[in-house]
Amino acid sequence: MNNSMISAKVSMTAIQQRLDVISDNIANVNTAGYKSKQASFEDALTRVQQQDDKYKQDGRSTPMGYNLGFGARLVNLTRDMSQGSMKETGNPTDLAIEGDALFAVEANGQKVWTRQGAFHFVPDMRPKANPNAPDQMVLVNDQGYFALNRQGQPITAPKDSTVAFDEKGNLLVRQGSAANAVITGQLQMVDVERPDGLVQLSDNLFGLDAGLTEDDVFGANAATREPQAAIRTGFLEQSNVDLTQEMALLMQGQRTYQLAARALTSSDSMAGLANNMRA
Repeated sequence: MNNSMISAKVSMTAIQQRLDVISDNIANVNTAGYKSKQASFEDALTRVQQQDDKYKQDGRSTPMGYNLGFGARLVNLTRDMSQGSMKETGNPTDLAIEGDALFAVEANGQKVWTRQGAFHFVPDMRPKANPNAPDQMVLVNDQGYFALNRQGQPITAPKDSTVAFDEKGNLLVRQGSAANAVITGQLQMVDVERPDGLVQLSDNLFGLDAGLTEDDVFGANAATREPQAAIRTGFLEQSNVDLTQEMALLMQGQRTYQLAARALTSSDSMAGLANNMRA
């Protein structure tokens, strides 16, 4: 396999990876709290090829060597954690974070994090420690994952009570004809100190990169300390994907892929001609 064929094949693989990232961003343009991704690439095995001495002629001004590359490869994926626009919903359990923080939720028994704040209360169907305890509601997101409090437990409220949240994430509960609401818990929000330590999971969730702990990514005692961010109730943070930019990148990537595919076809045609040559 000659150099042109290797370069085209490697480049097509990298371009396809970039198109996958762009397509993921476009597909989530309307996903609340979604953070766009960018792919970084670098040359693969670039080296300087020296020309024969016969090309060294009097008056030559260009160097004898020339760069010979073998395409590009994906280096890493970065995440744009910038604030998305706010959309007012009027729902008191729709929560938007202003600042660099994440909600902690429990998904399939595992603690993960998200920016999506479309929460609501549902009947708590978990087994009761005390069968005589009053019925409770539990706070979940659109996927049914439990929102966690500062102690790492699901946020609950008495059935048929009136609930609201303040800017610090405190749950305010008013029962019956009570005049004042009572704080019964606080949402667990954590400031993000190392966004590169987060790994995107399904359902718009983030987990920890392999080998990292919560302290590495969020700082010491992140689950219990007061975050710098604030909550806006009755709002949802929208995706920070710039659709116009992503569509331009998509068109650019498609054109580049077509050129690489054409180069691969040309290289294959030249190889076929060389194999069919007769002395």
